[in-house]
Amino acid sequence: MATLEWDKAGEKLYEAGVDRGVLYLTDGTSVPWNGLRGVEESYDRETQVFYLDGVKFLQKMTPGDFSGKIRAFTYPEELDGLVGADEVAQGMRYHGQPPKSFHISYRTRIGNDLEGTDHGYKLHILYNLMAVVDPVPYATFEASLTPVEFAFTVTGTPVATDGHRPVVHISIDSTKAHPEVLEQVESILYGSDISNPRLPDLDEITSLMEMFGSFVVVDNGDGTWTGIDLADQFITMDSSTQFTVTNVDAAYLDTDTYTVSTTNPD
Repeated sequence: MATLEWDKAGEKLYEAGVDRGVLYLTDGTSVPWNGLRGVEESYDRETQVFYLDGVKFLQKMTPGDFSGKIRAFTYPEELDGLVGADEVAQGMRYHGQPPKSFHISYRTRIGNDLEGTDHGYKLHILYNLMAVVDPVPYATFEASLTPVEFAFTVTGTPVATDGHRPVVHISIDSTKAHPEVLEQVESILYGSDISNPRLPDLDEITSLMEMFGSFVVVDNGDGTWTGIDLADQFITMDSSTQFTVTNVDAAYLDTDTYTVSTTNPD
């Protein structure tokens, strides 16, 4: 038997801050979002209440659509074209044009009483957004300068997924995710020495996160691949430049060529 304990060291958790914003265009372009100040989200859920003989006997909640707000002191210039300010000549834009779809990722920090905000973070991805610029409060100069804060009202078209309602927003908790899987996800989102940053689709990122204990093959998109041994049983380093892969799903195409694919544990 056990009793509940409150305020144990290291368990006083909180969330604060936002950083590492990235804007992803549908043409594959990825740019850092400097100046990001905050991201808010909401769902317009509706609650239906049913009464019988004047007594409440049933409450039903209907899932709603995603909407949100992005706030920033500045933003990537690529976003101008996505919110309807099309560039028609160098330095000149036509405003009021049709908006275009985009995606973003960002992090929020997780803190506790021992490590502060270094305890961990949540990695957020928002798919298929469209944005409208909120009124911009330009004002005359005063004795103290206050930077203009830009705000964008965003809505999203959800992505279909098996077994769940279609989704716009996903998050990954660094304090719970497998470190090697998370590292691979971030190398896709932010780029690496061997690959450019890109946004993985929902199926790809879900497959990666579910592959704990497996041998995972990731196509880097440039003719190379990365093997991740989540069970520490498939890859053996023979030297600093050579390795052996065993007990994985593989097929020889000829005597010198073979394919290796993601392998689930037995």
